[in-house]
This record gives sequence, C-alpha cells and structure tokens, in this order.
Amino acid sequence: MSPDQEQALNAFDLEHVGLSKGTLSFVLVITRRLQNTAFPANANDWRTANEGQVKGLGGPATRKILREHDVHRILSEEGGRTSRGNMGKLRVYVELLNELWEKNKLDLEAAEDFWVGKIQDYFDQQPFTFRLDPSKSMRSCVRHLLAQAIARQREVSGTMYAGAVMQHLIGAKLDIVRQSDVVHHGFSVADAPTNRAGDFLLGDVAIHVTAAPSEALMRKVTGNLSAGLRPIIITTEDGIGGAKALATQAAIEDRVDVIEIEQFVTSNVYEWSKFNRDSRPTTVGELIRRYNKIVSETESDPSLKIAFDDE
Repeated sequence: MSPDQEQALNAFDLEHVGLSKGTLSFVLVITRRLQNTAFPANANDWRTANEGQVKGLGGPATRKILREHDVHRILSEEGGRTSRGNMGKLRVYVELLNELWEKNKLDLEAAEDFWVGKIQDYFDQQPFTFRLDPSKSMRSCVRHLLAQAIARQREVSGTMYAGAVMQHLIGAKLDIVRQSDVVHHGFSVADAPTNRAGDFLLGDVAIHVTAAPSEALMRKVTGNLSAGLRPIIITTEDGIGGAKALATQAAIEDRVDVIEIEQFVTSNVYEWSKFNRDSRPTTVGELIRRYNKIVSETESDPSLKIAFDDE
C-alpha cells in the first residue's frame, strides 16, 4: 500500500469509522465490491432505489470476506445494512477512492487488508464483561461471564476461550489466597510437554481446570495419585457429571475432588467480602484485576481480559 493511500484511509477511519461495527462492515464490503467496478466510481450506483440503504451490505457479506482472511468471529449480524448514517459516508468514501485512483495510488486489495486489520483491532479491544448485577445471584454473574466465553468459542472454531477464562479466573483466586507463590501459564501450554502435574501445583494439591473433562485428564489425575498428590478437578456445571463418571470408570471416584467453578468462585467472593454487601464490589474488582494481570503476562490475546461493571 502506498503511503498516500494509507494516510487517506487512516484519516477516513479516524473521522468516519472508529469502533463502529456497522461502519467497519460497510467499508469492508464496499471496498470488496468496488474491486469489480470501473473507476472513477459513482456513489449513486451503490444506493438502494429509495436511497435508504447502501446496496449489498449485510452480515453474511461481511462474514464471507472475513473468513477469506481467516477471521472467523462475527462482527455484526446486520453488517451495516440498517445504518442510515452509512449513506453519507458512502459518498465521502467513494470520493476518497476516486482521488487515489486519479493519482494512480489506489490499491483496493491493500485497502481491503487495511480494513480487515482494523476489524481485528476492534476484536482485540473487546474484552469479556463481568457485571455485578445486584438483582442477580453471584453465581448467575459468574455464569454470565463464562457464557460469553462459550459464545465467542462458537464464533472462533478451535479457540478454547472458555477454558482460558476458567484457568485464569481460578489463577486469580489462588493469587488472592496465596499472595505471591502461584505459577501461571498460558492456556495453550499443555501439561504433558512441560511435565506439569496440573494447571496449578500448590503443596501436595494438583489442580486441573477444564470445561470438558476427558479420559486423558483422568490419566493425568491417576498419575497425580501415584505421585502422592491430591488432585482437584474444577469444571463447569455441565462438566460435573462427566468428570464424576470418568472418575468412577477409573476407580478413583473417592480419591479426587470434583468442584463446580461457579460455586467455587461464588463462595470465595462471599467469604473474602465477609458477607458484606458494600465490600463485594471491591472483592470482585480485585479478582478481575488479578485475572487481567495474569492474562497480560501469559497470553497474547488481549480480548481475553475482563471489563468489570459494578453498576
């Protein structure tokens, strides 16, 4: 991409796009469709008959282009289709591209790459949210956080967001309990290659955090027992039954503790805040602060962080 085009697109982004999902979808799709258009382009060619919308926009069009760039998260279901504000931006954007074309500085494929990069930047700036809703139980608040990770995991095949959030949430809890001697690892670092007994090893306790208990996990737990360790499995509400069934199959059901994560975190929050309503936001805020610190130190994906909403 020429410096002139990059400067022009950055200026348009600053003034007209920013972190608007609809506008990011709009510029991406229009940039792609203009690749099959003769220049100079006419903005009127991209207006619907009643001039209420821009032609060709929509969530499916946006997703198709992003998938071609190996980006599988969902930016917007509407894809800018219903935003009337994009009508005015269409003319400005087409005029900008026409000016670049006249200077022989226009590269629409590079422009598409530019907007895909901006969309990835948008995703990288979208953390999960922990909302301390006074009308909900603490367990429900924790469940809502994990549900966000599960939903994002469905959008991005092969990326285990739920497991990562669970591991680092437990890591943050252990930090509060132990203060300084907890060793943290990135979620993608497997136990086996590093000969780790579990996600966390504290004294004689090996803690395994998982959203999906498996036979491989039970083999690791059995190895813990043979090494004289006391294994704990922390999993989701849905994972409890599977973990217990696998433990029974391995004949170790009475030698391993299986704990549900929502209850585990909830009970600690109440205890640390001494069951004081006014202290609860401070307690949860400290848990989230430590979680975000762990993510910063062990992960390369900043979108794993959690924004705390206590209003």
